[in-house]
Amino acid sequence: MLSEPPAGPTTGPTGGRRAGVLGSPVAHSLSPVLHRAAYDALHLTGWTYDAARVEADGLEAHLAGLGPQWVGLSLTMPLKEAALALADETSDLARATGAANTLVRRADGSWSADNTDVHGLVAALGEAGVTRLEELLVLGSGATARAAVAAAAALGARRVRFMVRAEARPETVAQARAAGLEVATTGPGRWPATVEAVVSTVPPAATADWVAGLPAGGTAALDAVYGDGDTPLLAAARARGWAALPGTLMLLHQGARQVELMTGRPAPLEAMRAALAAATGHALAPTAR
Repeated sequence: MLSEPPAGPTTGPTGGRRAGVLGSPVAHSLSPVLHRAAYDALHLTGWTYDAARVEADGLEAHLAGLGPQWVGLSLTMPLKEAALALADETSDLARATGAANTLVRRADGSWSADNTDVHGLVAALGEAGVTRLEELLVLGSGATARAAVAAAAALGARRVRFMVRAEARPETVAQARAAGLEVATTGPGRWPATVEAVVSTVPPAATADWVAGLPAGGTAALDAVYGDGDTPLLAAARARGWAALPGTLMLLHQGARQVELMTGRPAPLEAMRAALAAATGHALAPTAR
């Protein structure tokens, strides 16, 4: 189940509120584009959203120094585990994935942790018509792979298969089994004869030699790591008739969920989509051959 927005100070007056994204590095983050576009569309005058470079060992002190006007934070690497440990309350998804990419200030000043990456994956796959799955194939088994495992469970999958160089990480396997999923592994480039959907959580360059054997007949491939241009996985998927989902599509939907959590209002998804497309120069929609 995807968690519900917590009741907190974001339901009050619209002026003088602050939010932002923390991480290291953080200058590349597109989260300010998304959140500022949402504030404009929602007419939240006086709301600001900025980026700040914070290391994991400095997160506690940073949180302690934030005034009552702060309503929420987006967290990127390397802060997702540290944020989970520092939160006063955690959602089921954050606990299951072992990571929090969102902190929301509650009415009493405490922090609630959530993981909106899961919603981002589910919604991005949904744009390609993937609303139910039997099996999800995940490239990698690290922190983002744990969000993919939770997304697979939310989509009713029976099995998750990890494509990894050695063994899948024990904590990720344990999470999958706790969610009632069967677990299988395969080596780099060793694709099953049939694949429904793929989520890659590894650096795109690492998959260049993996995708040659990607079978035809799949539904959607999503590369969670985004950058300039196409990735080897998305190019191969498109050539074989799959829907190719850029990582910015996942970013859009997880950011929209953050806006809802922090403001208490429905996210203006299309305004956010247009702003992100303008910032990246790429359309935010599934593409096929």
